[in-house]
Amino acid sequence: QVQLVESGGGLVQPGGSLRLSCAASGRIFSSYTMGWYRQAPGKQREMVADIITTGTPTTYPGSVKARFTISRDNAKNTVFLQMNSLKPEDTAVYYCHARNPLSGVVTYWGQGTQVTVSS
Repeated sequence: QVQLVESGGGLVQPGGSLRLSCAASGRIFSSYTMGWYRQAPGKQREMVADIITTGTPTTYPGSVKARFTISRDNAKNTVFLQMNSLKPEDTAVYYCHARNPLSGVVTYWGQGTQVTVSS
């Protein structure tokens, strides 16, 4: 069955970097738009970035556009989120998801990985 498994989260100092990975099982990975969203305690879930099947990336919040980069390796069924110059406000659980590129419906999602930015 198709699964998404995130890794790469952890504790990092302000100004540091992390690279999140999302490994997908199943053979339909390359047919889906992949994305990351995050949710901090007491705040609304926020879309961070997504990437279409052909590899064109998009980041959404203005606060992360210059610092975060999404990429994918279809041959390895993996999507990444490179996060640089991390700030305490980036602290959240980061979730990977797969979305039908035509309907926009999220079909698969991961369990999340915790990112904590603190000195």
